[in-house]
Amino acid sequence: MGLVKALTGAAFGTIADMWVDYIYCDSMDSTTLVKKGQRKKSGGAGERGDDNVITDGSCIAVAPGQMLIVVEHGKIVDYTAEQGGYTFESNASPGLYHGEFKEQFENTIREMGHRFLYGGAAPVDQRAYFVNTKEIMDNRFGFGKIPFREGEFRTSILLQGYGVFSFRITNPLTFFLNISGNVKVTYTRETLLGQMKAELSGALLPVMGKLAQKNLGYDELPLQEQNIAELLREELKEEWRDARGIELESLSFQSILPDEESIDKIRQLQESRVYADDKSMLGARMSAATANAMESAAENASGAAYGFVSMAMAQQVGAVGNQVANQTANQAGQEEETSWICAACGHENHMNFCEKCGQKRPDNSEESRFCPRCGYRLRNQTSQFCPRCGKKLDKE
Repeated sequence: MGLVKALTGAAFGTIADMWVDYIYCDSMDSTTLVKKGQRKKSGGAGERGDDNVITDGSCIAVAPGQMLIVVEHGKIVDYTAEQGGYTFESNASPGLYHGEFKEQFENTIREMGHRFLYGGAAPVDQRAYFVNTKEIMDNRFGFGKIPFREGEFRTSILLQGYGVFSFRITNPLTFFLNISGNVKVTYTRETLLGQMKAELSGALLPVMGKLAQKNLGYDELPLQEQNIAELLREELKEEWRDARGIELESLSFQSILPDEESIDKIRQLQESRVYADDKSMLGARMSAATANAMESAAENASGAAYGFVSMAMAQQVGAVGNQVANQTANQAGQEEETSWICAACGHENHMNFCEKCGQKRPDNSEESRFCPRCGYRLRNQTSQFCPRCGKKLDKE
């Protein structure tokens, strides 16, 4: 028994008048994935009959975006993925019209080890099911606390967000066999959507790990939607495509941002980088902090003490910085002043013996000369002018 193509591209509204039994399926919206075919008697002839028996010679209409599966005693006996009108004949071999799914169906049938037979005794249970092969859109999902290695600062943050995705049944046979089965009337999207959302959010973990290897900043992730969709499609291949016959079609993030703690961490890193690159910014920041503390103290009498303490702490930090700088300069000056020039060879030295001739450093307490104006200790005992202030020196 099987399907024989009768009409192609015909107006299905007129087919019902040409056969006694006419089986069809109204247009399926995005919430319906599988629906059992409806029987319609032509011209009001006779009773409706048994809905679970397909009369020999019945017409079955397949609309665009649909695939027909004929089931006998729970077993697939024929199918068509091509639009048009078909006659069901008990003595015909199975039509097996693959349409755009030829490669997928051949692999599925091979894995099933299934043989499609024809002829035999009259069946007592036959059903026609229609599978929705259109893109199922506007499926909303959310995710949170996904680790991501932020490329700009080389730090780990947690991402959260939400968006929409679409999917398509790309292997109706696998979907019917493994998911929907012989439903009484319809199999809806909501039955499966919760599981799909959970698996999609779980697949984002390894996908974000792969994207982190590209050293991307978190604010660059919305530009990676197509790449993320490809990576998710590959990550979900085994669970979605192979096991259920469905594939991710598209993905769009409406929001993807770090959580509050991660935002604070990034903000601190950004400020630190600014201050490291421009020391004047640090001074400006401290001046602003001091001004804010003074304003807070002036506005709130009870908090004046706290405000002035904060201001004092900021000033102390600035004073410490200036002190460190001054100490560094003084140490450099002291090191410069402790150098001496060897009277024997004229080489400048810093230790107790001349590096060039080995002459011992003279005793500073007795042989040193000092400028009477500025007090500078003269390195050369025969100097006629002070190298610091320029005063002419008297000969001793």
